[in-house]
Amino acid sequence: MLSAFLYFDLSFMVWYLLGPLQVQIAQALQLDTQQRALMVAVPILCGAILRLFLGMLADAIGARRTGLLAQSAVVLTLLAAWWLGVHSFAQVLLLGALLGIAGASFSVALPLASRWYPPEHQGTALGIAGAGNSGTVLAALFAPVLAAAFGYEAVFGLACLPLALVMIVFFLCARDAPIEIERKRFSDYGRVLVGNRDSWWFMFFYSITFGGFAGFASALPGYFHDQFGFDPKIAGWATAACVLAGSAMRPLGGVIADRIGGTRTLLAVYLSVAVLVAAAGQGVGGAAITVTLFVATLLCLGAGNGAVFQLVPQRFGADIGLMTGLIGMAGGIGGFVLAAGLGVLKQHTGSYALGLWAFAGCAMLAWGLLSNVSKQWRHQWAALSAARV
Repeated sequence: MLSAFLYFDLSFMVWYLLGPLQVQIAQALQLDTQQRALMVAVPILCGAILRLFLGMLADAIGARRTGLLAQSAVVLTLLAAWWLGVHSFAQVLLLGALLGIAGASFSVALPLASRWYPPEHQGTALGIAGAGNSGTVLAALFAPVLAAAFGYEAVFGLACLPLALVMIVFFLCARDAPIEIERKRFSDYGRVLVGNRDSWWFMFFYSITFGGFAGFASALPGYFHDQFGFDPKIAGWATAACVLAGSAMRPLGGVIADRIGGTRTLLAVYLSVAVLVAAAGQGVGGAAITVTLFVATLLCLGAGNGAVFQLVPQRFGADIGLMTGLIGMAGGIGGFVLAAGLGVLKQHTGSYALGLWAFAGCAMLAWGLLSNVSKQWRHQWAALSAARV
């Protein structure tokens, strides 16, 4: 569990690194709002896609070996960015694409932890392992400050130091669960998707909770800078407060879901998020109130992330590895659409309001759809699992 958490935590830190650095990079490379948004969204998208491949590799050679290979690739990428520099929009997009390897850590860390625990403790176990997304807090707190002191390219080199320490811990402590793992093929992904509505429901629900978390975590530094004139350091700190709330709430969301049921937890999450984001889009209050609204929003989204993965093992116990990859991919795609979409709409309308209202509408749609299927799930799964639905 410790190895999975630390690996996930530091991977998320570097996966998110371009987010808190976006203002400084955009100023240096003369990027407009739309380009800046695409820059921070590309790692989210590439991480989502690579999760399928990393999950297949983990089944083939083990999660421990896969984690070590992936982390080595990320370290080499950061060292190259530090040594060679990042001098154009194309180069920063390439860097973002390669940092997607860190985002794919989801498909290694969660199965590594999940396979050691029974169904009735999956929400708690996956919530603790998944709290590694708190690595985004480290990036938001320190990356803008270090960039101001040494330049943004130096941050890429400095990030390799904690990564190397975690690789040592992972090498010494990580162990694969002593159970037989069936290797996944692309046809297996098709099997759980074709004719299985529940697969698509879970992918959509996670695209809102994790997509909202990842998208806002990447977009908020630029939003706070544009909306309230925050300098990169203050924008990073404000974002760190939001991300910390979401990260801390993920394991608690799993615990709450274990006690009252994942569907009930998610229904409360979607309704709360819709209200909070709509209020932020409406421009209720000044900077302090808006930051508070986003802290509460990411707190709810963090709880939702934990609740989704309390439900997944109940429905897809035999296919948990397959669904972890697919659902994680859907969450990353949701984050890409949110982060890139906010920038596009800001570029063409001059305001973030329309993008925020659109996301609030998606949260309400998720609430309505989950309300429709939750009773059916509770009835069908009650006899199959000791966990609450």
